[in-house]
Amino acid sequence: MTDLSARQVLPDWRPCSDRSRERGDPLPGTGSRGTEWFLVEISGSWGQHAFLESTLPTDVGRALVKRVESLGMRPLAIRRTGKRGPQDGYRWALVDSRPGSEGVKWGWVETAEELLDVPLDGSVGVVSHRPIVAVCAHARHDQCCAVRGRQVVKTLAEAFPDETWECSHLGGDRFAGTLVLLPHGLYYGRADGADAVGLVNRYLEGRVDERFFRGRSSLPNAVQAAQHHARATLDDERIDILGPRTAQFADGVWRIELEYPAATIKVMLAETLSEPLLSTCSATRPGRSREYRLLSVEIADAPSP
Repeated sequence: MTDLSARQVLPDWRPCSDRSRERGDPLPGTGSRGTEWFLVEISGSWGQHAFLESTLPTDVGRALVKRVESLGMRPLAIRRTGKRGPQDGYRWALVDSRPGSEGVKWGWVETAEELLDVPLDGSVGVVSHRPIVAVCAHARHDQCCAVRGRQVVKTLAEAFPDETWECSHLGGDRFAGTLVLLPHGLYYGRADGADAVGLVNRYLEGRVDERFFRGRSSLPNAVQAAQHHARATLDDERIDILGPRTAQFADGVWRIELEYPAATIKVMLAETLSEPLLSTCSATRPGRSREYRLLSVEIADAPSP
């Protein structure tokens, strides 16, 4: 259903990101899954599905998405912000977001059909040590991503012109403007209200900004939320800490142990459902979203080896 029909059905319709901010929907634990990614530069306009409704031939786009997803990878369309001329070939990137294996490799092919022959095992491509800043500006998917996302991408493109891209749907439209910092797969929300340049600078320093951080794409949502509460308790913003040791779920409660130097952090979370809400601008039927309420954080000494 389109945004216009949602407005027609709901007389009190307002953008989903406006409603989310009014409700104070929690950001931690809302990052969608993404351990490995295949990014493709697709210039020009995108329909609701960037790989199927764009300048990329539809049959190629459909086959490419099927191939990438069959390997457990995530396809993502990217493009430069601003004016876009005719596309001469297709730039692509393989991104590994698994903890300890983070990396980016770039490549290029002349034709869309050649994208189907790119090895997806990391055996080809030029290694890059620069991050990829991907900001959702997918207007046809959700108007909040366009309005709020384009504010963010314009600011970041001025500060990081080579690293910044507009990207297709990331998930969490109600948290627009949303972005992901690769290769680590760090999701941020409501970035138009943040110092977006500061978020990237912190990333380059190996730190996160918990005020706008949604979670790490390679980790389950409950672990993302547990890390948030542990960082708040420890006042420690480093990215590569608090790896999950164990995660158990029973009777609506998560018991998660996180690694920390000379200690183990034990976090208990109650898994709950939100009140009924409209999670996108086009939604006409309220749904419930999973949330994680903190019960306790315990810092325990690590056992001696």
